[in-house]
Parts: sequence; C-alpha cells; structure tokens
Amino acid sequence: MAPRNTPLPNGPDGAGAPRPTGTGRPDASGLVAFDVDLTAQEVLRQAQVLAVLGPDWDPVEVMRQEEAAYALLYSGLDDEQQRVYDDLVAAGVLPRRGDGRAAA
Repeated sequence: MAPRNTPLPNGPDGAGAPRPTGTGRPDASGLVAFDVDLTAQEVLRQAQVLAVLGPDWDPVEVMRQEEAAYALLYSGLDDEQQRVYDDLVAAGVLPRRGDGRAAA
C-alpha cells in the first residue's frame, strides 16, 4: 500500500528549507488579497433568527422582564449579602441600581 503523504523534497526536516525552483509552486513571498463578503450570509442569518423569534417578540418587554429579574435577584439580601453586593457595585462588577442598594 502506498503512503498517503508524499515525502518532503528535502527530507523530513526540509519543511522550512527553500524549495527548489521548477517544482510547480510559485514563490510565496508576497501577500495575496483575500476578501469574503458575508453580507448575504448575515442577512440570511438575521432573517432566520427573526423567523424563530416570531411576530409576537417584543424586545422592549424582554428588557423590562430582564430588569424585573435583576430586581428580584438582588432583593431580600441579608446584611452580609448586602455588603458583598455593595462591594461588587463599588468594584464596577455590577451596575448601580436605584440608590445603589439592593431592593428590599
């Protein structure tokens, strides 16, 4: 059975060595411009996402629900949890909400 990979022209360590001229491969000393226009693919992707979301999708309502979920997440904290929350807000990890205190 013949090997799948053809041997390198300069032996196993010849990968980095310059190729002899006349091997049928042009010198790769210059860069070649390679442009891909993804506009059509992006339009298709957006259309597919909107089709999956459906006609009843309301982004403003989604944001309201997300804010309500954050308010619920940080509500009813005990003193230690409130201290950690305040530290995270001060460090810029969490955004300041309202007066900077978690909702009671």
